[in-house]
Amino acid sequence: MNDSVKDNQLPASEKRSILTVKCEEKARLLPTKPGCYLMKNKAEQIIYVGKAKNLRARVLSYFNNSAKGPKTEILVSHITEFDFIMTENDAESFVLENNLIKKHAPKYNIRLKDDKSYPYVVINTNEPFPRLEFIRRVKRGKGIDVHGPFVTGSNIWDVLRILTKSFSLRDCKLSDFKTRKEPCLLYQMKQCSAPCVGKIEQNEYARDLSLASDMFSGSGAKTIRELERRMMSAAENEEFEKAAQIRDSLGVLGEFANNFKQSNAELDSDRNIDIVAYYLGEIEVDLSIYMMRNGILLGHKNFSFSNLDIEENVEDLLLNYLFQYYSATYDSLPQLIVTQMNTEANELLESGLATLEKIEKPIRVRPPLKQYDSLLNLTRDHAFEQQRVRMLHEDSVYVGLNKLKDLLGLKERPVVLECYDIAIFQGTSPTAAQIVFHDGKPDKKNYRNYHLQELPEGNNDFAMMRELIIRRSDNGALPDVFIVDGGLGQVNIFKEALKELGIAIPVIGIAKSKVVKSKDGFKHEDIKRSEERLIIPGRSNPYMLNQNRSLFKIIVQMRDEAHRFSRRLHHKEETKRVFNTKKPKTSKKK
Repeated sequence: MNDSVKDNQLPASEKRSILTVKCEEKARLLPTKPGCYLMKNKAEQIIYVGKAKNLRARVLSYFNNSAKGPKTEILVSHITEFDFIMTENDAESFVLENNLIKKHAPKYNIRLKDDKSYPYVVINTNEPFPRLEFIRRVKRGKGIDVHGPFVTGSNIWDVLRILTKSFSLRDCKLSDFKTRKEPCLLYQMKQCSAPCVGKIEQNEYARDLSLASDMFSGSGAKTIRELERRMMSAAENEEFEKAAQIRDSLGVLGEFANNFKQSNAELDSDRNIDIVAYYLGEIEVDLSIYMMRNGILLGHKNFSFSNLDIEENVEDLLLNYLFQYYSATYDSLPQLIVTQMNTEANELLESGLATLEKIEKPIRVRPPLKQYDSLLNLTRDHAFEQQRVRMLHEDSVYVGLNKLKDLLGLKERPVVLECYDIAIFQGTSPTAAQIVFHDGKPDKKNYRNYHLQELPEGNNDFAMMRELIIRRSDNGALPDVFIVDGGLGQVNIFKEALKELGIAIPVIGIAKSKVVKSKDGFKHEDIKRSEERLIIPGRSNPYMLNQNRSLFKIIVQMRDEAHRFSRRLHHKEETKRVFNTKKPKTSKKK
């Protein structure tokens, strides 16, 4: 074909092949040095970032006729251009890749999604008479002792409350402490030693604080023995209420100490250690991290992602995920990471972690060590069981997203979903909410609220939807699927608005239907219940979401989030409008 023919005059299939050939020709000119490559689509958006020891060989493999996995085939079909950045070595490209993923959030890169924010116990020794504080976002510094993180099931809040009360520690904020002139009610209840007004000496208070903090540093037995002594002393002095209070607290403290202190002699270590293992299933990969801090097993973190995200080997994918995790987790880093990955992957992770500025001491990454065999097996079993339970309960997001792919006849699993809801009452204060899910989980940084224009005719669904889509189309990359809170009417309105703008993205709706059920042979009133339906254009009947638990959870959660957000903003705007309405001025009396 003559080179003078413009790309946009060619059929889509032929255009794609020419663009692929152009990319292949460019890839042959790349250096053979290590670095990162950034794949772009026709809108010049970065859709994938990768690293390579040899840029030319790696990038060329995307565009030649070599065998590729399903994800790579789909990725290549969207690539129209690419850029590259060279680095000195493989470790530098590893770190650069992570930074570029954070910066550009490419669609086809897996990204860490850790919604859990675990609590810490913090003691700020810079304050007079420090207290035990429950904090989720820790700011480290000189004189700040941090214990944790403590995971779900640790009862850490109850433990903290019991220790503060049992050792009569300060529980008030520093501002209250400095301004208090008389002891507070807690002193009268014998739950605080009133250091604010000098009722206790500094050294005596420091001793009690140390005994309380021993519970979080692997010496819980010492704390419990002291409380048992105080309980007996209170009973001898006929302070039976105080003795009973301590007795009731010992059970909670004992459970906390037993659950998190290691009983295995081989694990008797005061080092901070993470054990990392994974399980590769038919649909997903599960990654488990068991965390030991100061000889205490604090719990675990578990992540999962689709098998389709694996380009070459699973360990390369795990390596990227682990680096994302540790580069974002500065609160309680381990001294040693034990993994089941190969030596090369471990060395690369260790080199990458060494480049992070906030890490004060080197973190060692090692293959399985004999003394940690039992815990490594436990971590691997946990990854397997997490996946097994999730699959049996149909909780895997990928099961639901794959079902949506089939329902809409898409070539690939949808990654980004956006759901919209418009709130309006009698034509006033119209608002809309945009809820975004990435791989079936909330992507809250991309949630948006829209203040829509009030129209003279009041409610005008098409006009409001059109305004919403126009404003949305100018605001970042579009999703794979649009979801509307409503039935076929709302879906068609949304489709028409997209059509006007030349946007070809599937639109579906979620709506409720009334289903009447009766029992033959019995006289009773009909039982009515509401079922969630998925409205799909071109489909003769709606899809009942209760047929797929995973898809049900994703879509209904998005609809509920959109409904809540739009109503909250609408109520706020209505309140503002009502209370800011100008009252007629009255003339002043002379």
